Amino acid sequence: MILDLIASRNYAEETEVRAMPMVLRIERVDPPGRTALLEAAAASAVAVCLDPRADVGGEWHEAVRSWVAGRIRKVSRRARGVQWEAVQELPGVTITVDGASVRSLLPVLVTETPREVAKLQISGSDLPLDEPGAVPEGARLLYVNPRVEMSAGKLAAQVGHASMLLAPTLSVDELKAWTALDFRCAVRTPSVAEWDSLLGRGDVVAVRDAGFTEVEPGTTTVIAV
Repeated sequence: MILDLIASRNYAEETEVRAMPMVLRIERVDPPGRTALLEAAAASAVAVCLDPRADVGGEWHEAVRSWVAGRIRKVSRRARGVQWEAVQELPGVTITVDGASVRSLLPVLVTETPREVAKLQISGSDLPLDEPGAVPEGARLLYVNPRVEMSAGKLAAQVGHASMLLAPTLSVDELKAWTALDFRCAVRTPSVAEWDSLLGRGDVVAVRDAGFTEVEPGTTTVIAV
């Protein structure tokens, strides 16, 4: 049901704005690597959608269904120390990749964002570029637009969109294998030429941003293979 809604993307006209809060753990001392944090964000976002609690009859179903039926908005915030511990008590899924952790929370009405989340900062979530290394076996590749500068917070939401849009294109067996790997993703930035070539392929899923923050409306931010 949730995958069908994601696949159709024939969302209804919204009367209330809903969003998935994504909390990035960025400690003041020993902050995470940028690539690992983005990979954790991509995995945690789709993990919420494919969690058994989001199935029909599950305790999360109505919240996820209502959100996916509209625009799949996400809001990234940073947390550290006791702030991070506090959001672990809220319904959601935490994924950790190479020491970098992100908790994607159950989507809510923006006006009903939990107090523990609302007080977290949206800005200041950027991290320096790093060398991502080899692609892990079984990881799903997400490519970032090399022509567009985005903060790590913005990109966390974009790769989360990409992993969600990718899920309905996979077979049942592919989804099972991906689930067993905790939805492992590999976030990479190709050269401009490679990006243009990928955009021309018919087997990629493209994320086009609404343009509310940082980029122009309609910008393709991430593509998933």
